[in-house]
Amino acid sequence: MMRITRAGLALLAVAATGCVFVAGNTGSFSASPTDTQLAEARAEISSMMDASARAWTRGDLDGFMDSYEPGSAITYVTPSGVVHGRDAIRARYAPRFARGARQDSLSFENMEVDLLAPDLANVIAYYRLSRGDSTTARGPTSLVMRKRDGQWRIIHDHSS
Repeated sequence: MMRITRAGLALLAVAATGCVFVAGNTGSFSASPTDTQLAEARAEISSMMDASARAWTRGDLDGFMDSYEPGSAITYVTPSGVVHGRDAIRARYAPRFARGARQDSLSFENMEVDLLAPDLANVIAYYRLSRGDSTTARGPTSLVMRKRDGQWRIIHDHSS
């Protein structure tokens, strides 16, 4: 016979009510964001992604990297492995921004934003790199973003 502890019962009660608790969350948030919260997050994240794409397109690596949260805790998943930290991610992108490198235009399509907490979002989109009328690369991107000090930034990036 299986015994259920008080902690187990408490966990079942929380799961049954659909409550969400995110460690470090400073605001109140129910299992579902309000329409206003979601619309605001979508607009802010879309604006941030547009700014990131414009920086990429003009060859501004520092501007592009502004979309990533500073520090060593962020991750970027690549076909060859996981890259840890903003500096390492920057180093991976640097050759594409080198003087004389051919710079494609970056855009994002079909963006979906799932607000996990007031300051945490999962973003799914397709990136598109183009040169003139030709698409040079296109693929899915899955991003986890955190809002800190009023700015959304990428903390986990999986693009393929």
